[in-house]
Amino acid sequence: MKRVIFSVLSILFIATPAMAADGMVNVLSAYNVEETASRMVSVLNEKGMTIFKRVNHSEGAEKAGIELRKTELIIFGNPKVGSPLMKCQQSVAIDLPQKALIWEDDKSKVWISYNDPRFLQERHNISGCEEVILKIEKALAGISKTASTK
Repeated sequence: MKRVIFSVLSILFIATPAMAADGMVNVLSAYNVEETASRMVSVLNEKGMTIFKRVNHSEGAEKAGIELRKTELIIFGNPKVGSPLMKCQQSVAIDLPQKALIWEDDKSKVWISYNDPRFLQERHNISGCEEVILKIEKALAGISKTASTK
């Protein structure tokens, strides 16, 4: 029985390019950090999202004399989606606007990471907003997939 469960779990993780860990969803990208971040910004613009800031953490670290693998953060949002979530539980505003971290790991793989909406739901004890959470989940998954795949 344990072997069957392990096999099923292994298949799920192999077949799914995104995984949730510690409240984050990590999506493997087929592109380098710069291209992934640019693609992400392009997709967000196409979806009518507001890009508040694109932060190049590795450049900032370099200016401080610290070597950091390529790391960029994109801060974005849409009040039509975020505001209803804040109306459900105002404390979620601490985690908004949304953020996407595009980073290179120690094996030179590039990832898009973002807060799992289900984690935010749990963290802020949000109830009665399942449709909003589902909409955000689908949007972030679709945006990440478009930005990361060829």
